[in-house]
Amino acid sequence: MESQRHGGESAGIWLTLMIGNSRMHWALFVEEKLTCAWDTEYLPFAFVHQISQCQTLENLYKVTGGGSRDTKTNFHFPTAPLPLLLASVVPSQTALWQTYPNVRIVTLDQVPLQGLYSTLGIDRALSLWGAGQAWGFPVLVIDAGTALTFTGANGNQCLEGGAILPGLGLQLATLAQNTKQLPNVEAPSFLPPRFALNTEEAIQSGVIYTLLAGIKDFVEAWWRDYPEGKIAITGGDRQRLIDYLQIQFPDIAAHLLVEPNLIFWGMQALIAYV
Repeated sequence: MESQRHGGESAGIWLTLMIGNSRMHWALFVEEKLTCAWDTEYLPFAFVHQISQCQTLENLYKVTGGGSRDTKTNFHFPTAPLPLLLASVVPSQTALWQTYPNVRIVTLDQVPLQGLYSTLGIDRALSLWGAGQAWGFPVLVIDAGTALTFTGANGNQCLEGGAILPGLGLQLATLAQNTKQLPNVEAPSFLPPRFALNTEEAIQSGVIYTLLAGIKDFVEAWWRDYPEGKIAITGGDRQRLIDYLQIQFPDIAAHLLVEPNLIFWGMQALIAYV
């Protein structure tokens, strides 16, 4: 890797981008330390050129939609375009960012896990690799994003498999989008009553308690196979699900390793292999 580095990467400054199913996830690394992370909506083609011209951290935030941030570092980026390590589950977006002049695309075959199948999402593989590097194998990753996924690897760093289902927000939205009478309902801050007396809470109850029961079932199945196995949770809905689990299944909540940046941990750990 060292011989391949150039521009900001040789100075220890590089940008990572994970293009997910509904949003773009960014992180900035300085001297191999994750300095900051933020999310944006999908960005148009014009932003590729703008980002390539960014010379300060403040400008980078503004261009990517992060706004103004109070940072303790006021360094200047190199004059060359900042190195960008990119992973994506959206082919059309991948093609757009291939025009960036200093991009390196992470693909599934670069993730050093055994037993990966060709259609496994790169986001799931990177999160699993990052969790394994941080806490060791075997490890199960629960990603509470647009989709709720379970992805596990055994002690030999071989994929055990996993599962995919609609995430919390998607389940709630689907009822409103595909029925004529049911309202659009947001996820509440606290657990709703299990047996509700109005339509909004009935939807919340049905989705949330069923989702929590599913998480409990997968976690217990993992522990049966790997009693000492770690379980990590990531994704945008992670904290809300943890809050629910702390009330409904506190023993499970207490064992979850919470990390919002698992994908970036995986990308960082992958640098030596790319």
